[in-house]
Amino acid sequence: MAENRKLKKCSDSLTEITKLLHYRDINGQDRLFGGRLMEWIDEAAGVAAMRHCGGNCVTLMVDSLKFKKGAYINDIVVLIAKVTYVGNTSMEVRVDTYAEEKSTGTRTAINHAYLTLVHIDDNGKPAPIQYGLMTETLNERAEWEGAKKRIAIRKQRSMEGF
Repeated sequence: MAENRKLKKCSDSLTEITKLLHYRDINGQDRLFGGRLMEWIDEAAGVAAMRHCGGNCVTLMVDSLKFKKGAYINDIVVLIAKVTYVGNTSMEVRVDTYAEEKSTGTRTAINHAYLTLVHIDDNGKPAPIQYGLMTETLNERAEWEGAKKRIAIRKQRSMEGF
């Protein structure tokens, strides 16, 4: 899955961020403000991407962002990010967000997102990623194959002017 590059495991980029929802995170319907969650998703994806490439990254796009459930004041929110695909200068990162039940630790999915991040050099220009991605599990291989399909869809949409 990587030409002549050294490989890193998907788990090497694994990033978990935990937040406690405060009033500043809540919208007019007393739920987690979507924009705040998007900020946290971008941060988690950025950390996972930097862990993989060993350098700075910028977000190119959010490919998919699906809100499944709400979260409310004093909820514990957990974001888990990891690299799912590596190209020449860009990476796809999946971020799953959960509301965690305080008394049991049970996590309920509230959001799922894919982002594309680009490794950049000191001048802010795209730079080659020195590490390929080693997929070790069936899920990781499925994510890799899914990423290739999402890339093809992105290219088609770009040709259509989106």
